[in-house]
Amino acid sequence: MSTSAFDITFDLTGRTVVITGGTGVLGRVLVLALVQAGANVALIVRDTEKALALFPPDVAPRERFLVMAANVTDGESLRAARDTCLDHFSHIDALVNGAGGNLPAATTSMEHRFFDLTESALRQVVELNLLGTILPCQFFAEPMARQGEGVIVNITSMNAMRPLTRIPAYSAAKAGVANFTQWLAVHLAQEYSPRIRVNAIAPGFFLTEQNRFLLTERATGELTARGAAILAHTPMGRFGDPADLVGTLLWLLSPAASFVTGIIVPVDGGFSAFSGV
Repeated sequence: MSTSAFDITFDLTGRTVVITGGTGVLGRVLVLALVQAGANVALIVRDTEKALALFPPDVAPRERFLVMAANVTDGESLRAARDTCLDHFSHIDALVNGAGGNLPAATTSMEHRFFDLTESALRQVVELNLLGTILPCQFFAEPMARQGEGVIVNITSMNAMRPLTRIPAYSAAKAGVANFTQWLAVHLAQEYSPRIRVNAIAPGFFLTEQNRFLLTERATGELTARGAAILAHTPMGRFGDPADLVGTLLWLLSPAASFVTGIIVPVDGGFSAFSGV
């Protein structure tokens, strides 16, 4: 493939991409990658001022960048955001569901048993990760169904394939995202158009605000026993860098993946391939 053909394949100029979770550690890098690839980016956030500060005009040109206030677990706010996006850009070509995370209150420990986890904490994690993926798909895939084409990329986790200790709600919810991704890929292709594709990325271990308390010591920044065990089972011997997700995202959004739907792509430094011996 020539350089010019490569550039054309991964160019997103003129395409409108809606993204949730774009102000998080991983999401910020994905938003910047989409902007740099030429896309119109419509960012769904709860805090618009934070988003605008993170992405000033010199980084995200305002003619191609829209910030919309909505909650991924609230359908009416998503409906309003969809209508705003269509009014602004006239079409929606892709959706990236990056919103998610875990809570210390939904995490087990010697002092905080599984039997002690509150319904509120469990519900919050499951709703954010699972319902917070399903609902945006309901609202933003509808224009794709009408136009007969589009791309959805969900962010699940390696926990969906290999449940980890201590994080039951997060693991279960991300497994649900993986299953839903495959269901939706079939549903949209069969019921609406085979040119609507749905896939997911399963990141391995990246340091984020949600998991930092599990992987590093707050006082020293040194690895916890859990963090050290993860690296020992990651053949590449490091945590992921947010930029490691960019290539996979751009591939799945691009025509280069035009015959790819219903898959979960691990980006995990080999964690899923290593038996431990």
